[in-house]
Parts: sequence; structure tokens; C-alpha cells
Amino acid sequence: MPDQKTQIVVVGGGAGGLELVRKLGSRYGRKRHDIILVDRNLTHIWKPLLHEVAAGSLDANLDEVGYGGHAVRWGYRFFNGGLERIDRAARTITTEPLLDEDGREIIGRHEIRYDYLVIAVGGISNDFGVPGVREHAMFLEDRAQADRFRQRLLNACFRTNHENQLGDADARVRVAIVGGGATGVELAAELYNAAKGLRNYGLEVFDESKLEVSLIEAGSRILPALDEPLADKAKHELEVLGVRVLDQTQVVRIDDRVVHTSDGQAIEADLIVWAAGVKGADAIATMSDLELNRMNQIVVRPTLQSTRDDRIFALGDCASCLLPGRDRPVPPRAQTAHQMASHVFANLVRAQAGQPLRDFVYQDHGSLVSLSRFSTVGSLMGNLVGGRMFVEGWIARMVYMSLYRMHLIAIHGWVRGVALIVVGHVNQIVRPRLKLH
Repeated sequence: MPDQKTQIVVVGGGAGGLELVRKLGSRYGRKRHDIILVDRNLTHIWKPLLHEVAAGSLDANLDEVGYGGHAVRWGYRFFNGGLERIDRAARTITTEPLLDEDGREIIGRHEIRYDYLVIAVGGISNDFGVPGVREHAMFLEDRAQADRFRQRLLNACFRTNHENQLGDADARVRVAIVGGGATGVELAAELYNAAKGLRNYGLEVFDESKLEVSLIEAGSRILPALDEPLADKAKHELEVLGVRVLDQTQVVRIDDRVVHTSDGQAIEADLIVWAAGVKGADAIATMSDLELNRMNQIVVRPTLQSTRDDRIFALGDCASCLLPGRDRPVPPRAQTAHQMASHVFANLVRAQAGQPLRDFVYQDHGSLVSLSRFSTVGSLMGNLVGGRMFVEGWIARMVYMSLYRMHLIAIHGWVRGVALIVVGHVNQIVRPRLKLH
């Protein structure tokens, strides 16, 4: 009987998980290892791009990555399913039944053995227990949600255009965005970019003046990850576009098309987007007995191993990692997931070689926020600039765009990654500016 292959299972095909399986597959192949990626979706799209998908500025069909083809290219296996349970004693995971749109079962529950397990399922928006959020607000956590928002946005724009043509000059598309972090700010700006272009797509009397966007932030200012001068710069740019920025404004309830705040405001909106906070998925608490923090994130040691099982790692937004000498866990950012994926890969190699594992070292390379084609602001830190430097304008825009290019190279390798970057430039020229279907 041949020796059993070492089986490494990665659950979650986001930026960190997909990069990890590419590296594992490239390193080990299929001769002595069985690398398996488990995800309930069939394709991957970089999460920081979802606001562009939602606004119609990006055609996700051209930028998404199919897990099946990627797996064949890089020597791992893809299993379509969502994580339901982890059995640490048996070293197995059980996946949920896969259902079609009518609720009929496609694939039943499936059990997968592992020697090492990596949880990279990402996070979800934190509703902080505010009544009505789950019932009346939309989220931008995956491709399906972004597509749903785009369709509802376009319907509202077409409706408003028609009402204007019939003589109702006061008709507007009203959007309320709760959360003044990067997602909320970037979506607000991208909506105005999309509105500027709709007149060229059959909406003769619609433009950005028919759009009313309210950005609601409970904290003292938007973009708390940026230095205050940069956050103030971004706020000014948004207000110039027409965004109503409401900081120090706490949402206490959401009804159908109405956002209620603690200061008594009732903000009416055709579309409500919740983009405030990140936490682990609620289902994580029932999957196993791994230690979780109050945000439902898996608590990991500095090696990124779970506190209760050396063979289980976690990375990205679903992990809570408090490094020695720090008073706060590593922040949930795209750069964090990328760095964690590289570190978990290195530690998996060491673990199989019987070598001691190393602690994760987080390098903060700064933060950048894109206000669509209008502006980009942020700061660069660390070895990139030999300290800290504020950037804005075209320099910041170029650096911001390079982040996605680095992601492409991380998941596709240099040759294919560079080829896709070139194709992306061509698509910007030949494909429509907006996706309306």
C-alpha cells in the first residue's frame, strides 16, 4: 500500500487563501501532497474591488479567477462547498450540502481529511446589534452582494431618469452608506464616477446632480486608519463631489428605506449599504471548539497556529493575532492577509521538516484610499519610503493601482500575472466604461 499523502486543506479562497494554495501547489505538487482549497463560490475576486463592481465601474466577469482552472494550473484540488464542522480529534472537516437556486441538493455533506488545516474564510460586516440592519441594509462582502447592489442602483437611476423626463425635477437617487472606513468612502466616490457616465448609456437627463449620497460614521472622523490631515482631505474631496458626510453620527435603527440616528435624524434612502466594522462569521462559533474572541475571530498565537490545535492555522480577517509587545491585534487589511499567507506557507514548510515555527512579523506599509478617478490619498510607511510619507494625487493613484497588480502576481505568478496586467490595460481602452447588465 502506497504511503498516504500529506493533506493540507485551506478553507476560503480569498486573497490570502488563494495565494497560499498557489504557493503550496507550486512547492509540493501532487506527488506526495494533496493540497485542497474549499470554498462555497466558484470564482475569486479581490475584495477591495467590490465597490467598483457595485457601482458598475468594473466588470467582475473579466477580473475574477475561476478556482477550477487555477487549481489545475498550480497543482492543487478545488472542492466547492462551505465549511460546516471541524472534528479536531479525527482531523476532518465536514462541508455543508451544496444547493441549487431552487434549494435542491447538488452535493451532500462531504468529509475531508487533513493533516494541516488553514482557516481563511474572511470576515463579515459587524452590525453591532443595530435593529433592522440585516433586514433592510445591503452589504458588499462578496460578488453576489455587489451584483445585487449594482442592479438595484441601476433600477433606481433608470426610474429617476424616467421621472425627470415626466417633469419631476426633484426626483433623486438617494444612497445611505453606514461606515466611514475605506469601503464606505471608496463606494461613495465611485457612485459619482458612475453617475457621470450614465448619460452616455441612454439616461438622457441623468447625471451626478441627481444623486444624493449620505456617508454616516459613528466615530469622530472618517478613515480612522489614516492620519487626520489625510482624512480631512478625503472628507473635503467627498463634499466637493456632493457627498453629505455625517461624522459623530451613530445609527440606532434601520427601517425600510430609512436610517435613524441617535441625534434624531431620519435619513431617507432608496438604497442603504452597511460597511461598518469587521467580525468573524457567526457560524464559526458552531464549527468547532477553537478559541474565539468577542468578534467571533479565531484566536491564534504569533505563529498563526490556533491556541488549541497546532495543526490548525488561521489567517486574514477571520483571525485575531496579538503580537508580543502590541496592545491591539493585527488590523484586518488586505496587506495583512497577504503577509499572513506568506508566513503560514513558510511555517507549514518548517512544520513538515520538523523545524521550529517562527512568529509572524507584521509590516505596516501604510494605507491608501481611492476616491475613484477624482483623487487618491494615503500614507506609505516602513521600508517603502524609509519612514512615513503622505501621498496624494497621481502618485498615490499609481501606488494604489500597484496593490492590485501585486495581488495578481501573488495568485498567478510573475509570467501570467504580468500578462493579465497588460490585458487589463487593454480592457480599460476597449471595454465599456460601465457595466449595465
